[in-house]
Amino acid sequence: MSISTPLPSETATALKFENLSVTFETEFADVHAVKGISLEVYPGEVVALVGESGSGKSVTSTAAIGLLPPNAYITGKAMVGGINVVGMAENKMRKMRATEIAMVFQEPMTALNPVLTIERQLTESLELHGLAYGREATERAIELLEMVGIPEPGKRIKQYPHQFSGGQRQRVVIAMAISCDPKVIIADEPTTALDVTVQAEILDLLRELKDRLNTGILLITHNMGVVADLADRVAVMFRGSLVETGTVEQVLNHPEHPYTQKLLASVPRLETLELGETWESKPADIIDPKRELVLEARNLVLEYDMRGTKFRAVDDVSFELARGEILGIVGESGSGKSTVAKAVLGLLPVASGVLAVQGTNLASLRPRAARKIRAKIGVIFQDPAASLDPRFPIGDCITEPMVVHKVGTRVERIKRAEELLDAVHLPRSVINRYPHELSGGQRQRVCIARALTLDPELLIADEPTSALDVSVQAAVLEMIQELQVRYEFACLFVSHDLAVVDLLAHNVVVMKDGKSMEQGRVSDVLHAPQHDYTRRLLAAAPVPEPKEQAQRREARRLLLAAEHPDS
Repeated sequence: MSISTPLPSETATALKFENLSVTFETEFADVHAVKGISLEVYPGEVVALVGESGSGKSVTSTAAIGLLPPNAYITGKAMVGGINVVGMAENKMRKMRATEIAMVFQEPMTALNPVLTIERQLTESLELHGLAYGREATERAIELLEMVGIPEPGKRIKQYPHQFSGGQRQRVVIAMAISCDPKVIIADEPTTALDVTVQAEILDLLRELKDRLNTGILLITHNMGVVADLADRVAVMFRGSLVETGTVEQVLNHPEHPYTQKLLASVPRLETLELGETWESKPADIIDPKRELVLEARNLVLEYDMRGTKFRAVDDVSFELARGEILGIVGESGSGKSTVAKAVLGLLPVASGVLAVQGTNLASLRPRAARKIRAKIGVIFQDPAASLDPRFPIGDCITEPMVVHKVGTRVERIKRAEELLDAVHLPRSVINRYPHELSGGQRQRVCIARALTLDPELLIADEPTSALDVSVQAAVLEMIQELQVRYEFACLFVSHDLAVVDLLAHNVVVMKDGKSMEQGRVSDVLHAPQHDYTRRLLAAAPVPEPKEQAQRREARRLLLAAEHPDS
């Protein structure tokens, strides 16, 4: 349960912004990123700062920890425990980091040094700030790992970041953040890359640590379910200004500003049925006996060769996907979702079983024949920035599949690129621009256009919206639906966001540890789950309504307690 917000007269602030403005001096013009915002975070309180990419959220938080680049001009105040850090000398600011203010970054693998053990990385800040040395520092590091729920901390402290899962790495980053008992923690999208069950664990951990250590948390996120689950107050940013602030209940249930209303309207919701209601099937939920199968897996087994030993990533999985249908594959990290997608793309050999595209078994094809089949498959990757060549203009990025498969003349390729830019609602003028000149949402639209270049029979979408803001995500999902109606391709949609799968897919496969736990129509599996694992997944998915989310959190706790009565 969230604590009530303390009155300013009762306690000092952990973090306070007073009329903070940040302007970046660039070659062409000054960019006014933050425009005079004022905001407080009290000890033991979570304040969520929400808004789309480019609204100024991360710039605001980075100003408080003194990590803005040299071309940033800052005015106003950023008070950390009563001390203004704006304009503070770097050596003084360095002493305040970790002891007064700490940060949990979005991507744990980039926040951790891959060549240092977890022990070295945890003891470094303790030694640097003179809090503990040698054996005492190691004991404190083990205690921190235990506090954030890492099993066997005494053994695992000697390991390296790559030996931990994504959720465990994020726990290590949180352990580093709390190592010197800071007054305030800035959590910048701490759960974006995590699946729902790991996300729920991380949110439980942050809540527990906040209550135990009385730390103020500034939570930066675009996930409204996370806001409903963890925050006490919410501040909404739009184009560098605060447009609305209030308690989590006021802002999420009774938004006043049109921008907040638009943001909340964009959030996909996992609809639940009230007692006595019946679910109306989507048109494609009703199975047509004459449907044209595009992708079929029968007793599929996929293995990775780990230096001579075989690791079975997918074990005895079967499913069907027909033309005009969307099949969602959901599950936690490591469940085998993306491995299935890789095998369909020909990036992983089939160990046994059948994986057929339009009736042709991929396992039995020679390289030249497999290449022809792959021309019928389009793919949208999770990270649009990493999947586009930064040296290619947008037009060349879109027409690259035509070049690879030797389709069309240069004029025909340009014409095709222009048609697809129209289809994904981008102006034709971007054809000569480069990927870095576009926003994340625009880059993902380019990736969708590229995936459709050769009129694929099958589209594979691997977490295509997980890195996008809610409003951009809503636009991209709407576009996938619209394009599917127009081009009638089959779509294999891999995601850990159950609300997105519920919105988009007709059928769903729930995977765990390489096996299919449950599959069928979305209306059956996600609204009347039969398997305990599916119920656990659904219970972990946060909803953007504080009271309902509190009830779901309690229901999840009871579900886990029933499954593990001895723990």
